[in-house]
Amino acid sequence: MTETPDREAYLAVRVLDSLLREDYGSIASIMTSDKDGVAVVLASGRRIRLATGSPFQDFAVAEPGQGQGVSLAEVLDTLAVIADPADGAGVAAFARECREALAGLELHDRHRAQVAARLRGREGTLLFYEALAAAVDHPIYPTARCRLGVPEAGLVAHAPEFAPSFELAWAAVPGERVTVSGTAFGAVSVTVSGTAFGTAFGTGRGAGLPDWWPTPGDIGLPGRLAGTHVPFPVHPLTVPVVEGLPGVVMGVKPYLTVRPTLSMRTVEVDDLTHLKVPLATSTLGLLNRRSIKPGTLRDGALAESLLREVLAREPAARVAVAGEQNYGHAGHEYLGWLVRNLPEGEIVPVAALLAPWPDGEGDRLVLHHLAERHYGGDVHALLRDYLSVLLSWNALLFVRYGLALEAHQQNLALVFGDGPMRLLVKDNDGLLVSPGLLGAAGIEPPNFSDHRMLTDDPHALADVFVTITLHLAAAAIVFPALVAGRPESAASALIRDALSAALEPFGDDPMARLLRARTLESARLVGKSMVVAGTLVDKRRSGAADINKFYGVTGPNYLRP
Repeated sequence: MTETPDREAYLAVRVLDSLLREDYGSIASIMTSDKDGVAVVLASGRRIRLATGSPFQDFAVAEPGQGQGVSLAEVLDTLAVIADPADGAGVAAFARECREALAGLELHDRHRAQVAARLRGREGTLLFYEALAAAVDHPIYPTARCRLGVPEAGLVAHAPEFAPSFELAWAAVPGERVTVSGTAFGAVSVTVSGTAFGTAFGTGRGAGLPDWWPTPGDIGLPGRLAGTHVPFPVHPLTVPVVEGLPGVVMGVKPYLTVRPTLSMRTVEVDDLTHLKVPLATSTLGLLNRRSIKPGTLRDGALAESLLREVLAREPAARVAVAGEQNYGHAGHEYLGWLVRNLPEGEIVPVAALLAPWPDGEGDRLVLHHLAERHYGGDVHALLRDYLSVLLSWNALLFVRYGLALEAHQQNLALVFGDGPMRLLVKDNDGLLVSPGLLGAAGIEPPNFSDHRMLTDDPHALADVFVTITLHLAAAAIVFPALVAGRPESAASALIRDALSAALEPFGDDPMARLLRARTLESARLVGKSMVVAGTLVDKRRSGAADINKFYGVTGPNYLRP
């Protein structure tokens, strides 16, 4: 059989592991067990050996680094065989995701030298760490490198793993359609309409907009539009969508050089200022569009205000919250923006911790570099400190306030500066709140427009804690970080001890008892069916009200001794 290229085998194994973890199409039914061990038999007849040891699933492909020569076509052919015929469109879409993800991986390999040259001299900046983090694959979703429909040239010019810079496009939107957050960037929005626009915003940039915002003249449009239109930033990849919207006037020249962050649709304006704009693609699943629904901007601002209110009551928490009060939209998912303000200090995304340090020295990671600078070279000390802050903060939110954050490894960062390390939290429009528990703590529940953010089901809160805080923010970092030369029990013990310590102050509080039962004491841990809900199965069939909070699978409890 023809040998499969390494990148293809690597992706094929990731896809097969995902199908096994989510048991799509009852793939477990084609697993076999004999004297040679456990295996899954592909449609080609190839027997792929499986092993235990993955923290998130019972069986995964053994020795995935070698790949056993499995091809992507073999895995996709097997998917087609086990799939329900009703999922035909989803299966075809996932096959496209796989092909585009493979192309993205190979493209990045070809550009490694150019990326290294671009990063040279930027060490220690947030964009340096964001670019490194973008080259680390998602711990669970297998085709995270796929940005559906974006051609290779578009990836090289705009994706964070290529460390590019580019200029934003802009569009002038009629003022009567525009909502901009309050002048003081509060959570209350101001809707600009008709002739009141000129009074409220004057001419030029307008009140409530940053001083670096362009005027219509700056984007090549007539100055008279300053009294009637608001300039909106448009990602270059989104221009084909926006230029066809009624009443929108596209600028004739770009304005503002930016660099993409890990999220790609969020770009850096300067060291402490990021700008989030809609992106005409999908990532982490066909249904996970990178547009910006208008209601999420207000919900995100309300969520930030809620967390700041909690922090005012909990001064011991070593947590910072990014400023996300300055936003605007025009009632359309591709006409919106958010200005994010970041705190002072050296900011390192948690997703960057496992990235190779770009000096080519062995297995040296960002994690090792930070440990040398801030923890006397003790990686265990860094991880212990990180887990202590992460789990004490999230346990506090869960038990005392009925909050569960959708703050995964890409929405969290370590902040180094004066004093001990702090945890930075951003992008909170997916958090889950118990109105009853929050009200009992003396805080008025926010009036979110997305009612899926509200629940009084404590198990729904626990699902988010386990799948986001525990799996993605803790285990997905600690297990790979400690795998070299150490037993898996070392990672398990580190997380278990940190979570036990985080819950200890709450004693027999009912919410603390529930979280212990769902984590430390449970035989198995809940997991998310990301591929099933994101691409393979239509929401009408899966019943997923929120594809980012769709469960139904469990895995071994890696916290138990």
